[in-house]
Amino acid sequence: MLSYRHAFHAGNFADVLKHSVLTLVLEYMTRKDKGFYYIDSHSGAGMYQLADEYAQKTGEYKDGIAKLIENDDLPEALQPYIDLVKILNEDAIDDNGEITLYPGSPGIARQFTRRQDSAHLFELHPADIEHLHEYSQRWNKSHVKQSDGYQGVLGLVPPPNRRGVVLIDPPYELKEDYIKAVRTIVNAYKKFATGTYILWYPVVKRELVEQMENAFKKSDVRNVLQVEYCQKSDTQEYGMTGTGLFIVNPPWQLTQQLEEILPYLIEKLGNKESHFSLQQFIAE
Repeated sequence: MLSYRHAFHAGNFADVLKHSVLTLVLEYMTRKDKGFYYIDSHSGAGMYQLADEYAQKTGEYKDGIAKLIENDDLPEALQPYIDLVKILNEDAIDDNGEITLYPGSPGIARQFTRRQDSAHLFELHPADIEHLHEYSQRWNKSHVKQSDGYQGVLGLVPPPNRRGVVLIDPPYELKEDYIKAVRTIVNAYKKFATGTYILWYPVVKRELVEQMENAFKKSDVRNVLQVEYCQKSDTQEYGMTGTGLFIVNPPWQLTQQLEEILPYLIEKLGNKESHFSLQQFIAE
């Protein structure tokens, strides 16, 4: 199944959480001169036009990044992500003073990778891979492949320099993806236990998230942080009510940074039903 297009959802509340965390993780990685691998299992198009028909049809970004971009009371931990989006839009502000570009995960990573780093981007969708190739043309040491991202991750770990960030964020069109994503990290961890892994998931049906949690608990993976931000309470009705991340080997400051970010997201993006959770899901 290749029907999912992230262009409909770019810049929504789930992207805000995922990309603010990704920004903090990558910033942490650049504090050392030694190079690292960035591996993205489901890369999407790289960059998204918020004025195009996809983003305008849903308008999800209007309840996400658009509510934060001009705020002057941002918590310190959210500032790097917002600054990054602003920089990308320096020459892309529309007549109403609003941003028109939103970076996908590769767009975030591109701002952090240096000469000694390399990016490995996987995407299967024929339209998105075309955009991704175009976006990455002048990105030094970026490698784009139209192939299965799960297998791609396993084929690249451990990186030669033993430093790496792996982002796994499938579209979850198939229920099997929930377990497949966890198993990919479990198998990658066996080969590269010191890497940082970020696994994004939607909260659609709580039992599917519980399946992921149980799969992690039964594995040998250690040091897992879990964060969730939910716009609505769990429901049996169709639709995403929240978003979450499992972060394996998170930077030591990340818990404290998320403690700043999450209440702010509730205040600026949330409603009476909105809530968040943050826990050291598996100990070091």
